[in-house]
Amino acid sequence: MSSLKERLEEAVAAIRVKTKLEAKVGIVLGTGLGGLGKEVEADARVPFNEIPHMGQASVQSHSGEFVAGKLNGTPVFVFEGRLHFYEGHDLQDIVFPVRLLKALGCDTVILSNAAGGLNLDWKLGDLMVIDDHINLPGLVGTSPLVGPNDESIGPRFPDLSRPYDPELKAKAHAAAKEHGLELREGVYIWVTGPTLETRAEYRMLRNLGADVVGMSTVPEVIAARHMGLRVVAFSICTDMCNPDHLEECDIDVIIKTASEAEPKLTNIVKTLVGGL
Repeated sequence: MSSLKERLEEAVAAIRVKTKLEAKVGIVLGTGLGGLGKEVEADARVPFNEIPHMGQASVQSHSGEFVAGKLNGTPVFVFEGRLHFYEGHDLQDIVFPVRLLKALGCDTVILSNAAGGLNLDWKLGDLMVIDDHINLPGLVGTSPLVGPNDESIGPRFPDLSRPYDPELKAKAHAAAKEHGLELREGVYIWVTGPTLETRAEYRMLRNLGADVVGMSTVPEVIAARHMGLRVVAFSICTDMCNPDHLEECDIDVIIKTASEAEPKLTNIVKTLVGGL
């Protein structure tokens, strides 16, 4: 079986056939947020199935396309859609796009997701920049770094005292202020899904200190920091997780809420990227 470095080299070679663009900024778009990719002045679009060793996205609203181009004048590489643990992908497949961004020359990654709101002072559609995270599955053994470590890619024991770059967070807040938008800041907790949580589970997650809960992002952040990439990540609160007044959730409603909030997040990310 080929090594991770060899797989990355093959994926880079396939992309370089389509585009010679160089970019320092990589973006991974989550549920309902694919519209940001349409803002990119594309030099090339490559379906995931044309990239060697790349897993295939199966979730509704994830187009499964790699885009190289310019966003607000800044060269970017964008993954429209991501892979999730609940789809049956292993963690190495899930973090492969982030590792590929590094192999393509990126030093900064921007992530986005739709998430359930645990902080009951917030409201549906609120935007949040992630300050910290809780890797709930990781506490019982789920991490993309489990197994042999390639020291040429990253250290055996990477530090996560500041997984989200303080300077990038400050720039995100400044971008939100420029557009007159409110940007929350808080803690994201990762669960594997695909079921939404029970009332008792929401109470537990709130007691752990989380402001939002989602089914992605954390594995990618771990892999990104393992490789020394700077990270900034955003959540859209697409459903409110009040255990005392819990309503049955509909994925179509979640996607609709994300889509309605998407223009606001797009403005923030475009302004942020333009200053990088």
